[in-house]
Amino acid sequence: MSNYEAAEYGEAVGDHYDRFYPSAAGETDAAVSRLAQLANSRPECSVLEFGIGTGRLAIPLHQLGISVSGIDGSERMIRQLRAKPGGAEIEVMIGDYRHGRIKERRFALVVLAFNGIFDERGLDAQLDIFRNAGRHLCPGGFFVIETWVMSDAQRNGSWSVMPRFVGERHVELQMARFDIDRNSIERTLIHILPDGMNFISVSDTYASPGELDVMAKVTGFRRVARYARWDGAEFTAASTGCISVYQRECD
Repeated sequence: MSNYEAAEYGEAVGDHYDRFYPSAAGETDAAVSRLAQLANSRPECSVLEFGIGTGRLAIPLHQLGISVSGIDGSERMIRQLRAKPGGAEIEVMIGDYRHGRIKERRFALVVLAFNGIFDERGLDAQLDIFRNAGRHLCPGGFFVIETWVMSDAQRNGSWSVMPRFVGERHVELQMARFDIDRNSIERTLIHILPDGMNFISVSDTYASPGELDVMAKVTGFRRVARYARWDGAEFTAASTGCISVYQRECD
């Protein structure tokens, strides 16, 4: 999903995003703990989130005393962030994290969660995101990317259907099809709610963990860690999730 497309998606669901995607407390806590540990390992101790959204990660980091900024394309999502305790204190730029710049700032860490690197605009956009992270980072700073990992069954070009969330009053189904020639994923997200259904179509440019490593290499990063989950679980061939930690090479 491109940042432009994510902005449109944010405008469509921003008022209900936290209800649509209630994050498991343990998962969010583990993510915040991992990011805080990385930020605190650098003298700058500051975090920039590409796609800051409603503040799922940013607000708990801010509550820990870490300086947090963000770039996001959806004003509706940012209004939800601002309405939360401490949200108004977080610096946010409305724009595209492919090129948007928080000027005169260098950060210890840039994070892009929830598959944001799967930008619809393709490889050029993905490389630009790496480069923009590098422009914001101090030498030796970290770029952390969260993605899901495609299974062999999902690569066969057929439509797959899977539940992304199942709650008492909300179910989300995802219909997806992978195009191996274009390395793209076509998706339709179906929200089933008591008052009706909502359909949203999005596209992604997939990148495997190995492909992310190549992008990192050609944009001045080196991989320093990879986990299956935020809690540090070992990444294996069977992992369905991937947390990749890259470090900016010193100038």
